[in-house]
Amino acid sequence: MPAITTLSALEILDSRSRPTVKVTLTLDDGTRADSQVPSGASTGTREAVELRDGDPARYAGMGALKAVGNVTGPIAEAVVGKQFDSVEALDRALIDLDGTPNKSRLGANAILGVSMAFTRAVAASQGKELWEFLPAVGSQTPRLPVPCFNVLNGGVHAANPLDFQEFMICPLGAPSIAEAVRAGSEIYSALKKKLAGAGHPVGLGDEGGFAPDIAAPEEVLDTIVAAIEAAGYTAGRNGVAIAMDPASSEFRAEDGSYVVAGQRLSSDQMIERYEAMVDTYPIWLLEDGLAENDWNGWSRLTQRLGGRIELVGDDVFCTNPAIIKEGIEKGVANASLIKLNQIGSVSETLEAQRVCAGAGYRQFMSHRSGETPDTFIADLAVATGCGHIKSGAPARGERVAKYNRLMEISAAHPELPYGVA
Repeated sequence: MPAITTLSALEILDSRSRPTVKVTLTLDDGTRADSQVPSGASTGTREAVELRDGDPARYAGMGALKAVGNVTGPIAEAVVGKQFDSVEALDRALIDLDGTPNKSRLGANAILGVSMAFTRAVAASQGKELWEFLPAVGSQTPRLPVPCFNVLNGGVHAANPLDFQEFMICPLGAPSIAEAVRAGSEIYSALKKKLAGAGHPVGLGDEGGFAPDIAAPEEVLDTIVAAIEAAGYTAGRNGVAIAMDPASSEFRAEDGSYVVAGQRLSSDQMIERYEAMVDTYPIWLLEDGLAENDWNGWSRLTQRLGGRIELVGDDVFCTNPAIIKEGIEKGVANASLIKLNQIGSVSETLEAQRVCAGAGYRQFMSHRSGETPDTFIADLAVATGCGHIKSGAPARGERVAKYNRLMEISAAHPELPYGVA
């Protein structure tokens, strides 16, 4: 394995105009690679720490110079000139150097940037595409994932009265990734016309979805079904299904109730409402239906709907292998969202996926609300055969970069299967 010869970092902007970290790494065979680290808005409390400067006079305290300095300082001192037998070996060295349980000293944004850049550099050094270099997960073999397009935003991702954060369309019935992207684009355009025709503004939320002045999630679902049909597609699991990410931790009150469009609901009432939605609409997947600390509610939700739809844990799991194991033991969800920066290294992300695969839990690959053009997650989704990915709307450069990368892989490797296994 080549040694690391140079390591540098730069503070850049993400898609929300907030600073993030770019890392550039060179190996002694001349291979050079870089990475750009994403950043979340709706975050779990147990995520790895994204290090920020805290200087109110600069980027309102959100600067990333401390993380940049940690890459060029203590991390560079620890890794430059050294060989690492694997990505896991590098990650372990960085985790040990940090010495905290949540990467709070060096910052998960610093550690992940180095981990991603090293992974990409080693792949290129071996003459492999990133997805070809990344290891498979359990019995899952490489495949092109179903893209789940976030076409309508609410919650902390949009300045509108909608409490639910994401509504996605999932072309399960498409024969290829290219046709799935076409369906997403055509339905997105049809939805814009529907919303504009009803007098709603068609401004965009953080992830490129429309942010209309709608409060009731059921009204959103009605509108999306109408857009699917207006674009000439069939709403349903054999055509275009719907996924939701309410991000319910964001609208859970201190008394443990959930407040949706001004209505206060208990955990069981939320479950009943979701069940009614599943009965009425072509919902295939529900992410973060209940809050991250509502584990008893999550168990009841899983008992009620786990046999009918995919229930994805995001804030409740934080891509953390240990927490996912706990969730599996307690019967929480049947899938986990996978976000690199929630756990803070490539090898730990892969371990989270292995834990899921070993228990029969699906893995839903995900971007963050603060994104960059980096396409690492597209290759990771293909390599691990997880079967589905969300990267936002079929609009905005940082979102479509991932979908375009998937089409590029598909065109070069038509033998790869497409779809959820």
